[in-house]
Amino acid sequence: MNAELIVFIVYLVFMLGIGLYFFFKSKGGGEKDYFLGGRQMGPWVSALSAGASDMSAWVLMGLPASIYAAGIGQAWIAIGLAIGYAISWTVEAPRLRRFTIEAGDAITLPQYLTNRFLSTSKVLQIICAVIFLIAYTVYAASSVKACGTLFNTVMGIDPTTAMYLAAFIIIGYTLLGGFSAVCWTDFFQGLLMLAALLVAPLFALALIKSGQVIPSSTPLPEGYWNLFTNWKDVVSGLGWGLGYFGMPHIIVRFMSVRSDKDLRKSAKIGITWNVLIVFFSVAAGCIGHMFLGEIADSSTVFIQMVRALFPALISGVLLSAILAASMSTADSQLLAASAAFASDVYKPILRKNKASDKEMMWASRLVVLAIAVIAVMIASNPNSGTIMGLVENAWGVFGAAFGPSIMLSLFWKRFTFEGAVAGIIVGAVVDIAWLAFLSSVGIYEIIPGFFAGLLAAVVVSLCTKAPSMEVEALFDRAVSRKD
Repeated sequence: MNAELIVFIVYLVFMLGIGLYFFFKSKGGGEKDYFLGGRQMGPWVSALSAGASDMSAWVLMGLPASIYAAGIGQAWIAIGLAIGYAISWTVEAPRLRRFTIEAGDAITLPQYLTNRFLSTSKVLQIICAVIFLIAYTVYAASSVKACGTLFNTVMGIDPTTAMYLAAFIIIGYTLLGGFSAVCWTDFFQGLLMLAALLVAPLFALALIKSGQVIPSSTPLPEGYWNLFTNWKDVVSGLGWGLGYFGMPHIIVRFMSVRSDKDLRKSAKIGITWNVLIVFFSVAAGCIGHMFLGEIADSSTVFIQMVRALFPALISGVLLSAILAASMSTADSQLLAASAAFASDVYKPILRKNKASDKEMMWASRLVVLAIAVIAVMIASNPNSGTIMGLVENAWGVFGAAFGPSIMLSLFWKRFTFEGAVAGIIVGAVVDIAWLAFLSSVGIYEIIPGFFAGLLAAVVVSLCTKAPSMEVEALFDRAVSRKD
């Protein structure tokens, strides 16, 4: 326990050190540097940062728990995520990077969607900022909750105390270093997550195969190895992939890459990382069931497997991957939410574009602090739901609200500002309504929400005035832009 605690402390100090480094390095930088790293991120950092900000603690705790408890049929979530991630990098990313540059060098998604139509209206920015603040608070709560579970399981520390400690560290380096600190911490955390998920299940399987460990005699649930359990699991699992098209904290990485050439390299690295992560997350659940048998809390299957396999120093390093997964997602969410508030609400609406860069950054830092405090309050509530459940709810809102409008803005010249507003509102409302009233149907709410938002965006665009010649010219410039 002491060795694991020492490893955790060293790891957390290292994360804060990165934040301090970028704080002093970026002194005097503007909002573009703080929120987008000056569009100077390299391919490896961009790719692993995007992946790590995507794969929160659910990939080490939530998904293995689902596989452990319900069987391989839950792997459709992993399949859907792998497909959606590959499409987002290869289809969405190149155009989004070019379009955001042409659209006034936008640094946030709400800003991009407004500039894309050369609109002076702030309606869309306000709507987006509200959705960001609500959904990101729920999403961040899942990461904080995972940290509490980790420290409680490993060291017996009160989970609420652990949540506040984790939130303090995340807030620290996010406030200090901004986007660059978040990307570089995510880079190292992505490497650690991949190493942990490769080592633990493969090592456990090798011990079982060699006869050094006798597999658990606990019978597996009926149909445990059946991939095709029912069509609802298949459809809902594949529906997770739709979330990538509208996930702000992930696709903002596409906007930060230095060039199209680096973006293509990032895509190869990112897709490979993602496939390995989701595959071995599924493997951790299956092999964990064989290795451990029945355990009281399925969300701790990865933790218990690692602690049973390795001495304390190594288990401390591998279990730090859960901290990495939690923190790498929470920091990205906090920064994306604060960027949306500072750039899309505070500066243009509350301060009438009179706020300085320094004032903007302090406004964003206060938002980071507020969201983190509320997220800890949600996570510490016993009735807040599971880690996987919190992620599922936030993921659905983002994908349904923003996915259709972002993709249409990149590929349809006839798309209008009114269509974008309608798509975002309808997608979010249908997703939330389905979760509240029709969740018993068994279909993940992102699916009806996404397609309702897509339909609304198309219909409203066709029913409103066509884009001006200037907007169409912006579209053509973005499509033909070369780096």
